[in-house]
Amino acid sequence: MIRILGIELSLHPLFVIIMLFSVVTGQFLELLTLFTIVFIHEMGHVVAALLAGVTVKSVQLLPFGGVAVIEDHGRLTASREIGIALAGPLQNGIMIVIAFGLQQAGYGNQEFLTYFIHANAIIGLFNLVPVLPLDGGKVLQATISLVLPYYYTLLWTGRVSVAASVLVIIYALLPLGAGGGLRLNMVMIGAFLLYSNFTDHRNLPYRFVAFLMNREAVFEYHLRTGSVARPIVALSAKPLDDILRLFKRNQYHFIYVLNGKGNVVAVVPEQRLISTYFGI
Repeated sequence: MIRILGIELSLHPLFVIIMLFSVVTGQFLELLTLFTIVFIHEMGHVVAALLAGVTVKSVQLLPFGGVAVIEDHGRLTASREIGIALAGPLQNGIMIVIAFGLQQAGYGNQEFLTYFIHANAIIGLFNLVPVLPLDGGKVLQATISLVLPYYYTLLWTGRVSVAASVLVIIYALLPLGAGGGLRLNMVMIGAFLLYSNFTDHRNLPYRFVAFLMNREAVFEYHLRTGSVARPIVALSAKPLDDILRLFKRNQYHFIYVLNGKGNVVAVVPEQRLISTYFGI
């Protein structure tokens, strides 16, 4: 584990296992190339996050990408989240263009450049698969959060990603039933995805609380721009939790409270509900 600009950089155990295999099989150069590609990919995320004003606590490198732990305190907008997610695959695209240019100009080892291009393409495209915690999954989640309530966006994208992770493991194990060999690489990828998504699913309440605690940014934007508040209609008997789970990411809300006859008995700004929720 090392620190770069105060950011912890470490290797995932899966990367260490592959490193040991590469030494045994004499493919250390390929591993070093893979490490460089993944490192540049993750630095794309880091730089984009820092430019967006987000604190990056640590980065853990995997053979097919990495996990960047950021600390945005719930203030990260959907557009910035999408930009940070796409910054990694963008680096793969840039490296492909550079390597292809060198190849066409006849510079360098052609066989190595071909491997370099293919490795970048695989890593870049794999990370764009719309499953969390991959970059494509983060882009999809951020996009959906612009349309659906934030809580249900987290809930259902997490559930779908858990199901997709299980399907990857099942696919990797299928050859065993036909007397074939185990797809070990797919098992490891599926296991990593499943563990990451299960952990994220358990952390959903904390992410939602962080979202609620930082709603003042939406309120300030609403005041500054004079944007239209989005109404939420709820019966007075409706649980507070259920109302808060209807809040959308980039929209400010007024809650219209109805009595049993369907008449509006109160119009409550969202800050009052949040203050009540936290007992402030």
